[in-house]
Amino acid sequence: MSVSMKYWLIGLTAIAVVSDSMLIPFYPHFFESAFGVTSAHTVGLYIAACCLTVMLAFPVWARVARRAALLPLLINTQLVAGGLSVLCYWTATVTQFWVVSLAMLLFKASYLLIYPQIMRLEQADSHGRTIGLLSVIVHFGGIGGALLGGAVLQWFEPRQVFLLMAVGDFLQTGICVLLKRRQAPTPETGNDEPPTPDTPAHLGLVLRLCSVMAVFYFSAFLIRPFFVRYWEDLSGLHDAFLSGVVFAIPGAVALLALWLSYRRPADSQAHWRILPAMLFVVAGLLLQAVPSTLAVLAGRVLFGWGLFRATVRLDQLLFALSQPAHYATDFSKVSFSQNLGVLVASWAAGAVVAGTSLDTPFYLAAVGLVVSAVLFYTLLFRPQRPSRVASPQRSRLSRSEA
Repeated sequence: MSVSMKYWLIGLTAIAVVSDSMLIPFYPHFFESAFGVTSAHTVGLYIAACCLTVMLAFPVWARVARRAALLPLLINTQLVAGGLSVLCYWTATVTQFWVVSLAMLLFKASYLLIYPQIMRLEQADSHGRTIGLLSVIVHFGGIGGALLGGAVLQWFEPRQVFLLMAVGDFLQTGICVLLKRRQAPTPETGNDEPPTPDTPAHLGLVLRLCSVMAVFYFSAFLIRPFFVRYWEDLSGLHDAFLSGVVFAIPGAVALLALWLSYRRPADSQAHWRILPAMLFVVAGLLLQAVPSTLAVLAGRVLFGWGLFRATVRLDQLLFALSQPAHYATDFSKVSFSQNLGVLVASWAAGAVVAGTSLDTPFYLAAVGLVVSAVLFYTLLFRPQRPSRVASPQRSRLSRSEA
């Protein structure tokens, strides 16, 4: 894969993440300012509908991508998404906004195809570093999008944020047109071996990974909705900026972990060493539940370190057990399970905090992480341990290392 194409695709991902993250922290403010809607239930239902739309749309786009080239597909879908973003600005009622914005997300979801495409054309021994880079870009892109969206909501008319989203969509469309014109005829995959059929054994392996992913993402995101409130109650410091800094500590730690990974030799078997990373996450969660600001800060560091390592290695495991021809469809299944975990966690966090206390999600998340570690060991590591060949992809790795 050419370096320039790789970074163009990564740039497309960054633009998409910033564009899609602008309203995520501000939906209650947006609905109140734009439509006079103050019901938390309505806002929560809309967020759930957004998540479900992306969950259901991406597998469809992954199927379409098996028969259509990526760049022409993205040109069309992002162009439509940009047009629908402009229409969101002109909606006059909540019902119109729901219909148009969910349709917009339906087409926006196609940009997720960029991730498996990058991995499809990347060398296998570079998967871990590339996944880490994308993980950091997604995290900081979300922070940048939130800052940009907050600025628009503070100084401009709320619905103008969708005009800015449209600019991002049209920018992606223009970059895809440019890349399509520059693209030289190349093989569609990163290897010369013909793809093998998607067998029931392979499907079962991916579904087992999906079950681990769903529990892991549920546990990791269970503490997210009420962390700022927990920190402010514990510290007594009701400073939005400081709370945001504490909330962003795992992102800074992830950036450090990414830098260190580039200084170390690549390890094609690193994806099997997930359990130590999960232990760091569990330790970080339990530390954050201690009623001490210093303990919380230390816990955020451990949580960020372990979370980055675990998420990167879980994604790396998917691409190690799959093969390039199946990357998009396999990733769509995993993405569905990840989003399902996040969706259930968002709902469960509110119910748990309402019925107990602000520190309870940390304990439940730690238990969930232990469950996901047990599932990983019993469903994946033990039956597919590194001493045995688990898939055609691992067989290719073994031959290339011999």
